[in-house]
Amino acid sequence: MDRRQLIRRRVLRGIALNRQAGLHFPGNFLDISFDRVARDASHLSVDAGAWCSDADGQTDFGSLAILADLALAACTRAHLGRATRLATVSMHLQFTGIPRSGRLEAVGEFEGFFRNAAGRLGMSRVAVAGSAGQVCYGSGSFMALQPPRNVTLHPVPLRTRKSPEPRRLVESDLDSREIKILRRADAALAQRGSFVANFWGYHPSRTEVGAKCVLENGLHVGNRVGHAQGGILLGMAAATAAAALPAHWSLSGISAWYTSPGEGQALRASSKIVHHGRLTAVVRTRITGRNRRRVLEVVTTHCAAGSG
Repeated sequence: MDRRQLIRRRVLRGIALNRQAGLHFPGNFLDISFDRVARDASHLSVDAGAWCSDADGQTDFGSLAILADLALAACTRAHLGRATRLATVSMHLQFTGIPRSGRLEAVGEFEGFFRNAAGRLGMSRVAVAGSAGQVCYGSGSFMALQPPRNVTLHPVPLRTRKSPEPRRLVESDLDSREIKILRRADAALAQRGSFVANFWGYHPSRTEVGAKCVLENGLHVGNRVGHAQGGILLGMAAATAAAALPAHWSLSGISAWYTSPGEGQALRASSKIVHHGRLTAVVRTRITGRNRRRVLEVVTTHCAAGSG
């Protein structure tokens, strides 16, 4: 099977998995494995493959961010019920410089709920490792919310690698929304560069002060209630911030604050370099959605590459 057939089959498999309510297409496309979910900790993982690889062969940052986001949320949701809607409030990841290679395994540990708050704000921490060692560690916080009007949330399925395979779909089985996902995949395969970057829609460009990026919103990047998924947004911010700097700079840390849902036909990221030293750099990124409403505020730190 050639690369195009492999990726196309993977997209169809993700669509088939997405027909079971409870997760979202990005998680089903990546086939996130919920290896263990308990009140104290969650163990999730994702396999590497041509469908989620960057141009350099590593698992793309958006896929890692989706994994980390789900691992952070899973142990919080275990205290509230598997159908609970959790909105990401903040997420912080510190990177070690180790490549995102092989199967990525994320361990999320529950740290409790914020005391004396009007809502249930859960806090957790995460560590993600690959075949070469620990890739990153960090933390996140999540607010329990009611679902939007006319939206019914179902329990997260907690699928693992041992779960039965979904029924294999062919193009004639798809509805109009699913056809749109497959057409997007075909367009991404026809473009140069990383399939997954093309598929998510990460195409940043340099500006005089930094970089910008426009991402088409839709089911392919949506969460359980139809807004842009939090890990997808974090990946978009990281890609835009990286484009603001020369290629020899590496992302060393990212801190994000989610201020409103990722709604609208398109999401727009704008990055500005706020510090550019010899060894470190700092970039601030803002993502906006419908009516230019602020969705995400992000600060990233970057290290200049060395010779060792």
